[in-house]
Amino acid sequence: MYCSSIMKSNKKSFFTNLSRGKIPAFLKNKYLIAIAAFLVWMFFFDRNDVVSQFQLRMKLSDLRDKKDYYQEQIAVVKKEKEELLTNQSLLEKFAREQYMMKKDNEDLFVIVQEKKK
Repeated sequence: MYCSSIMKSNKKSFFTNLSRGKIPAFLKNKYLIAIAAFLVWMFFFDRNDVVSQFQLRMKLSDLRDKKDYYQEQIAVVKKEKEELLTNQSLLEKFAREQYMMKKDNEDLFVIVQEKKK
């Protein structure tokens, strides 16, 4: 209770001093005012403000994750390609499974599982 009454009196004295034309010393310091104005400008109004920097860093992190994923997928596809080009039996198996190809003397049966309701 005592502390709040002191703070109220300090606020009153601060504003009463301003109304009387007495400016506190820290408001007269031009360097402090310039630094404060610069910080406010950089944090809120600049094109590269804090919020946009945070968003750009999050986007960069997401893009790096995607890059790693796609590089792994490229390595897997290159390995499969190399295996298909070097092994004739794997190439025939791949063609049969993926593209439904068959030899002249074979019959092809496609079994499709029904979706459960």
